[in-house]
Amino acid sequence: MAANKSVRFGPIAVPNAVGNLFNPPILSGGVNPPSLSTASYVIMRHIRILNKTAGAVTFSGYIGATGGSVAGTEFIGTGLSIPANSYVDWYGAVRLDTADFFTGVASAAASLTIEGEGEIGVA
Repeated sequence: MAANKSVRFGPIAVPNAVGNLFNPPILSGGVNPPSLSTASYVIMRHIRILNKTAGAVTFSGYIGATGGSVAGTEFIGTGLSIPANSYVDWYGAVRLDTADFFTGVASAAASLTIEGEGEIGVA
């Protein structure tokens, strides 16, 4: 059985209206794919949110539907303050399947950049 592979997403700019930041890909095509596998999953292990401005900016991150920011789907902060010219790191282990979208919003446009690392595998 194949092992998970390391994967990185970003860096990407965080919009000031809720937008999709990351979603695992759906598998299609190929020759002899693993039996019954049609999707991948990602285990996110590290996320860095970088503020490239001279003032504090807030970030709210969610896991849920595409473009979602529904109450109860908060994942990293609700108005988490990212200090000026600094960053905040998150470490853990959370699995995202193809139906899961990591979405986020910044309090100011073109202020925050996000990137992360984890593992990708076949479901």
